[in-house]
Amino acid sequence: MRRVRHGAAVSRNGGGSCTAGEERALTSVAAGAAFEERSAAGPGREKPEEASRLWHVTLSVSGGEAPLKEVRRGLEQLAHDHPFLLTSRYANDHAEIRYWEEARDLHDAAAVALRLWGEHRQSAQLPPWEIVGLEVIDRETYHQRVAEGCGPLPAAPVGVHPF
Repeated sequence: MRRVRHGAAVSRNGGGSCTAGEERALTSVAAGAAFEERSAAGPGREKPEEASRLWHVTLSVSGGEAPLKEVRRGLEQLAHDHPFLLTSRYANDHAEIRYWEEARDLHDAAAVALRLWGEHRQSAQLPPWEIVGLEVIDRETYHQRVAEGCGPLPAAPVGVHPF
């Protein structure tokens, strides 16, 4: 997974679909009031609600049984490749990954989370499991739940652990 700053061009599989010198046709859509409000703030200036925020993500995956050693090794490789992962718990037929994601809004954080397992299944040699659960909450909600003794416990100890 590559992280790119907002507004930067992204290509999949290391290249675009156009050949050298060929331009892609762009289609415009009506900008609407939200664009006009941002434009009024000036170029390069985001409104405060559009700035990146931290989101606590819990991704649950499940599938056919796999050897525990292979599951652990795959999750450790994923954590090594992506140090933003806080903790992973696993069994021979399911796993849970928890981490903080920086994103503009919940939709962006959820989209990244939903791609995480599939995009890294081969590189980290993860089991061919499917995503069966996703929770994305903002930082304030996470801290409120922890203070109330509800919700996801603080991610300690950090690392990869069996259930």
